[in-house]
Amino acid sequence: MSSDIVLTAALRSNLLSLQSTQRLIDTTQLRLATGLKVNSALDNPQNFFAAQSLNNRANDLSRLLDGIGQSIRTIEEADNGVTALTNLIEQAESVATEAQSEIRSAEGFARIRGSEDLVGIDLEGDLAAITDGASDLFTVTFRGTINSTVVTQTVTVDIDPGQTVDDIVAQINSSTSVGVNNAANGQLIQARITSGGQIQLESLIEGGFVRVADATASGIGAAGFSALGLDTVVGAEADEATSAATRQAGTAVAGRVITSLASGNATGPGGEFEASQLLGAGGTDANFIAAGDTVDIRVVVDGQASAAITLADTNEIQDLLDGINNDGTVGSIVTASLNTETGQIELLAGDNVGTLELRVEGTAGGEVTTFGFGTGASDVVAPAAGADNSELFTFVGTSANLDQFESDYNTIRAQIDDIVEDAQFRGVNLLNGDNLVTFFNEDRNNSLETQGVDFTALGLGIAVGDFTNATEVQISIDQSRAALLDVRNFGQSIANDLAIIQTRRDFTEATINTLTAGADDLTVADQNEEGANLLALQTRQALGTTSLSLAAQSQQSVLRLF
Repeated sequence: MSSDIVLTAALRSNLLSLQSTQRLIDTTQLRLATGLKVNSALDNPQNFFAAQSLNNRANDLSRLLDGIGQSIRTIEEADNGVTALTNLIEQAESVATEAQSEIRSAEGFARIRGSEDLVGIDLEGDLAAITDGASDLFTVTFRGTINSTVVTQTVTVDIDPGQTVDDIVAQINSSTSVGVNNAANGQLIQARITSGGQIQLESLIEGGFVRVADATASGIGAAGFSALGLDTVVGAEADEATSAATRQAGTAVAGRVITSLASGNATGPGGEFEASQLLGAGGTDANFIAAGDTVDIRVVVDGQASAAITLADTNEIQDLLDGINNDGTVGSIVTASLNTETGQIELLAGDNVGTLELRVEGTAGGEVTTFGFGTGASDVVAPAAGADNSELFTFVGTSANLDQFESDYNTIRAQIDDIVEDAQFRGVNLLNGDNLVTFFNEDRNNSLETQGVDFTALGLGIAVGDFTNATEVQISIDQSRAALLDVRNFGQSIANDLAIIQTRRDFTEATINTLTAGADDLTVADQNEEGANLLALQTRQALGTTSLSLAAQSQQSVLRLF
């Protein structure tokens, strides 16, 4: 067309070269501005999508790092709890050990304490074991030495309809035998209700014994003692239909020695036990074993270890002592001896013995005056073959310190539960049974599960402390030691998991760096190279402009003709 602009070949070539150079300059400037040599799939599809895949994985792993970090904090909080629990349990063990030392060293005052909370309970109306609507009886007896005289006093406790534990306490404390109305000796036994609602009976005379026994008639029986929480401190009732008065009895002993009831009489020092044979002088039923009779005596320590001795009237006292001392189980923890000055048989229990039960079974009938706390000439009676009578002795040297030790121990136990409750991080509590799962890759198929535990006092097996005797205190010590071992083992376990998680965190961080660097290798521009390219292109552009000017001079010469 006549309107078209006609350029020479040289001009057109130079112009195209300048346009190409400008495009390259624009591209280089973009790379310098963004720092990337591949800004979109149009620049390099293969590198762009490969880098995007690497960056996507790096981003996924970065988000996992947050979870890994939270897992580390959760385990660190659990470790804080483990440290606190270790301190508390060690403290609890120390308190229990001190209580054990107190029991071993204190002469103390005998004490019986029930195990049931009886506050607010109508004993006959609410307890299934005491519901006959009539009087239900049991006895409480004190025996001890006052002004060099052996004093034995008994009160019969009557549980009538509508009565509560307060009425039992009032009957004992106000009685004329063991209570404040005892004109001759004053109060011998103090009954009270503990802070936990249990009934407690304590001798007020140092070295005195306290005995609880079923009444001969209208007794409360084994079920009644169980309802009152006294079943753990009285002898187990036998199946045979014999006198409940001798078969349901328990005695709290101050110190470690059980002494036979029988003592010296008019025949001289040693009395009934002076003769070499158990039949004794005269061969009457008032002696240890009646003529022609045999008995089985069983000594049971802490409800487990036992020694059984069968004796006839022809056996000697030494046979009885040897039967106990030479027993492979009981002989190492109970020592039997004869006090030649008093004529009494004595059993010395080891420091860790909490209870000792004496059972007598008549194999051919007969009367037995034996160890124990009875108030008459015959403490345990075996009137017929197969009739099994028993008395349970509890050893405890009590003091005000023991009550404080028990209170301190249970306070620590309560704090264990509080520590566990507070040892949670963002709702996860490894010490209260929660599990923690930590994921290590974007597909969530590589993970570590940290198993939680129940470290409440109940979960650790730490029961409420009962420091009434050495056996119960030893149980608390054993429970504390077992709990301490569990806590320490768990601490090692979570320390191992923590090390694994921290290693995986470091690995994940390194992987993220590797992925990011790989993506950069595909897309990031070399600033030095691009700067040099820009300088070269600018030079090329300047030269192109000069070349274009030279190419246009031929056309400018035409203007000179005019």
